[in-house]
Amino acid sequence: MNGATEVLSLNKFFVSFLAYYSFFVYGMSIEPFNHFIVWPRLIAALLVAVILYEIWVDRKAITPLSFLILAIVLLVSGVVFGLTGNTYEDNGRQLMTVMIVIITIFLAQGYIHQIMQVLKLGSTGALDIKMSQFILLMDLSTIAFAFVMGLKDGWPLMLLAVVSACTKLIILYLFRWVRTSVSAERRRRAVCQSDFGSC
Repeated sequence: MNGATEVLSLNKFFVSFLAYYSFFVYGMSIEPFNHFIVWPRLIAALLVAVILYEIWVDRKAITPLSFLILAIVLLVSGVVFGLTGNTYEDNGRQLMTVMIVIITIFLAQGYIHQIMQVLKLGSTGALDIKMSQFILLMDLSTIAFAFVMGLKDGWPLMLLAVVSACTKLIILYLFRWVRTSVSAERRRRAVCQSDFGSC
């Protein structure tokens, strides 16, 4: 798989989108409206949607297109909710909490898939270290904010942010592993040979 989205896990990026989207909607659902949670996560969700678009353009397959369309539908519905909706009652907030927990499970699975891709190919491909560092900082700020909110209300945000931060630390380590590891070099050579010497 060679191209602009080489090594990028569609699985990982779509569940990342869902994670940012859930923060975005959760921030709009609580009283008072939480600008700290909403706007950075909306921007992050939009950036990931652009990456999903690039993956579809690069691979021209039905699965990336389906995920891209779903992401657009969710973004539009989320913005409409933000413009027209009111804060959720207790039952709605419980539903949002359950949604964040489920997305956390999917997020962990998606990042594990991305980590396995890097380990398998010995390359970080189109992964961007600066973006990973930025998201890690955002996760750390969310963890701090969840402490300020109090664990009673903030534990879903903390759970998602802790899982995301831990996997980001692993990915950041893999950038070093790819540069310094003999086994990573060996795996890259194996991929090149399987691509008939295209590297």
